Amino acid sequence: MEFAALRKRLAAFALALACIAPASAQGPQPALPTIKLSAGIHLITAEVAASDPSRMRGLMFRESLAPNHGMLFVFDHKAIHCMWMRNTLIPLSVAFVDDDGAIVNIEDMAPRTETSHCARRPVRFALEMEKGWFARRGIAPGARLGGLPGSR
Repeated sequence: MEFAALRKRLAAFALALACIAPASAQGPQPALPTIKLSAGIHLITAEVAASDPSRMRGLMFRESLAPNHGMLFVFDHKAIHCMWMRNTLIPLSVAFVDDDGAIVNIEDMAPRTETSHCARRPVRFALEMEKGWFARRGIAPGARLGGLPGSR
């Protein structure tokens, strides 16, 4: 009888934690530095996610993005980096960008999914914007971004 009671209490505790954890994870995100980027005539204000914790958090739990705002992921090394949308509430487009600022490929990503969207060749940058942002402006692979960290 005691084991059954303990098991019920543990199950109730686990359920309570499951309900609380997502709410606490949505707490205020630490402010990230921003950078001004350009894509042709279009100006972008991007938060810079350059550490493992900031890259892992990304745009999770955000309910919207301001116009022409996004997040620039800066990776330590060139690689075939991949993005997914776990706990991300808004649809996004991601541009994978090489060291010279050239967009390698752009992928549209659905919210709350774990589908991997990967660079087609090694890159150090990924820029997430509101879904369709690049397409609406005619920005396609081969276009260049200006203002990337470490660019000339």
